[in-house]
Amino acid sequence: MSEPVSNEPRVEVGAVVVPPAGSAPLSAELLISDLLRYGVLASMALVTLGTVVTFFRHPDYLVSSEALERLTAPHPVPHGLADVVAGAMAARGQSFVMAGLLVMMAVPVMRVALSLLIFRQQKDRLYVAITTCVLTLLLVSFLVGAAEG
Repeated sequence: MSEPVSNEPRVEVGAVVVPPAGSAPLSAELLISDLLRYGVLASMALVTLGTVVTFFRHPDYLVSSEALERLTAPHPVPHGLADVVAGAMAARGQSFVMAGLLVMMAVPVMRVALSLLIFRQQKDRLYVAITTCVLTLLLVSFLVGAAEG
């Protein structure tokens, strides 16, 4: 079979032909990989920002082991979303780090939710049912964890 003739430039990567940017809608795999990639990057950026802010606001952590022990000693850290947002607004490094960790925890849940939307668009009832069960279990586990904590 011959390929249709097109005036648009193409890039060949191995045996795969990649269409030019903006010419075709994103595939499900690309959407999911972008979600995972940018979610992890956002999480890393928040954790790095929190670490920098912590050491910038408290430079004694770099030179004093006693001060660093205060930072790592078990004490109340922001756990709830409202505490994290309030701490981030006050430029507390630990709140940025916790926000990064919350984003990292949310990325797999968002991946399952995105998969559910993709399966619904594809009208794949079996996978919609399975993904709905998985998403429900994830959300219930978060709610039960929040109630206990």
